[in-house]
Amino acid sequence: MKTNTLNQNSLIEDVKNLINFSVNNMDASESKFKHFHQEIVEKYFVAKNVQINYLDQTIDLQLFMSNEKYTNLTFECLDLIGFLQSCIKCDSDSLVYYETLMTEYDTVVAA
Repeated sequence: MKTNTLNQNSLIEDVKNLINFSVNNMDASESKFKHFHQEIVEKYFVAKNVQINYLDQTIDLQLFMSNEKYTNLTFECLDLIGFLQSCIKCDSDSLVYYETLMTEYDTVVAA
């Protein structure tokens, strides 16, 4: 898939705006966006079993190491919006992935 720079920038901004909206509206729609946040972290770190504790401001995940091996990692995240936005990649595979996410979660926001 070949997307021009303007569309790429627009998609990245849309994903970042959805991150901002979803974190700021967690009380109203926690179950709708919890998985969205986990997917962003999983994609960025090539991780699995991502759990975000919004009260303790920690993220637990299993990080891929090598030869199908994973290591457990827990870290504190005081600025969840900034952290999730920093996990956005601009490579073509990620852009296709984000288009799919936006299709799924834009429907949730519009509902």
